[in-house]
Amino acid sequence: MIIHNEWLVVGLITSPHGINGKIKVKSLSDFEERFTKPGKRWIQKEKEIPTELELTSGFKQPGKESFIISFKGINNRSQAENLKTYKVLVKANDIPKLKKEEFHLSELVNLKVKILENNQLKIIGKVTNLQNEHNNLLVIKLLKNNKEVLVPFVKEIIPLVDTKNNFLIIKPPSGLLEL
Repeated sequence: MIIHNEWLVVGLITSPHGINGKIKVKSLSDFEERFTKPGKRWIQKEKEIPTELELTSGFKQPGKESFIISFKGINNRSQAENLKTYKVLVKANDIPKLKKEEFHLSELVNLKVKILENNQLKIIGKVTNLQNEHNNLLVIKLLKNNKEVLVPFVKEIIPLVDTKNNFLIIKPPSGLLEL
């Protein structure tokens, strides 16, 4: 999921599907209902102003991270083809409720990044963004040189996330933070 101010990018339109206006979408969200539950969605081409559409139906393709969806008013392959490369958006405040100990990836932005050094926690940077094209990657700006590094969001490297106290701890493998 990529964040742009009040919008969350939850999917990327990759191609038309069939001849009746159905669309194939690559999911960037952990919440399937964003593509299966009818309701308002927005699409955006590059930096243009988002356009509101009504999702009428959708289903997940078995074994894939993609969905086949239908929008009201998109009724043929040509109309669907015109939406290729558009992003599917939802309002940033349209975030599903989570269980205790769970958090949304968007909550990681602006967290302080700490590392355990000589049995003490030391702040080494801050999360500035997320990348989720194929993996969940945190963009971390390092304090020592103001450079950004990409850190995989996996338990082995990021064993602790504390959103209440505004930090996460990383255990980077050798060389990960070197530029």
